[in-house]
Amino acid sequence: MKRSIAGAREWLIESTIRLAGVLAIIFVLLIFAFLLHDALPVFSEASLSDLLTGRSWRPTSEPAQLGMLPLILGSLYVTVGALVIAIPLGLGCAVFISEVAPVRMREILKPLVEMLAAIPSVVYGFLGLLMIGPWLADLMDLPIGQFAALGSLMLAFMALPTIVSISEDAIRNVPVTLRSGSLALGATDWQTIVRVVVPAARSGIIAASLLGLGRAIGETMTVLMVTGNAAVIPQGLAGFLKPVRTMTATIAAEMGETAYQTPHYHALFTIGLVLFVITYKHNAHSECPKG
Repeated sequence: MKRSIAGAREWLIESTIRLAGVLAIIFVLLIFAFLLHDALPVFSEASLSDLLTGRSWRPTSEPAQLGMLPLILGSLYVTVGALVIAIPLGLGCAVFISEVAPVRMREILKPLVEMLAAIPSVVYGFLGLLMIGPWLADLMDLPIGQFAALGSLMLAFMALPTIVSISEDAIRNVPVTLRSGSLALGATDWQTIVRVVVPAARSGIIAASLLGLGRAIGETMTVLMVTGNAAVIPQGLAGFLKPVRTMTATIAAEMGETAYQTPHYHALFTIGLVLFVITYKHNAHSECPKG
């Protein structure tokens, strides 16, 4: 009797887990189908190449100009800038927490870093808009306190908890035998960290960076508030000091005021579809390491 009850309980748990996995896949497919259904009508107005390479985003003009290149490049500038800041800083924090900090300090630092993820994005936006942006504008003599580099800076701090947490877990999961062998051969602690521990945790660090990329490229409210929302093509490194507009900010700013079933409406769903594809591809390559 007890065995039959235990077997039934085990079957129920396995079925629940299997159902959850199947439902997750179905939900993703339904989201893709929903985006695709509302994005397809825009191709009667413009081809895919025109949408992706068009240099002007003026959806309310006559005729509508639906070029997404300024939005794609704006997202690229802000995201790349955020990763340039967040990855070295996050890796350094992860190495310090895992390898250098005393146990008591580690127990305090890691929860504090992870608490940054609990701060609402609108708070980061207000901080950048009202304090950091004007200060940087005065410091660098810029005409406006909303520009791409400010968005990168704020997104870097938002992606930091993900990068630090996953990188620290990957570094701590490096076998002790590798550390002991390196030290036994005469390497210093720093040489062991740089030449043995970090390379051994490379796959986990890459996964953390990709997840940080997803956090940055999918953020909406912060970039909507601090990047200036100018749908122009950024030029070179100087583009980081000028306003840009990202894909997510465009959807958030325009969807609520767009007439239903217009080319503008369908173009916004096309932007969402592009973001979905980018996010799916980066998640497909961010498999966490084993051990």
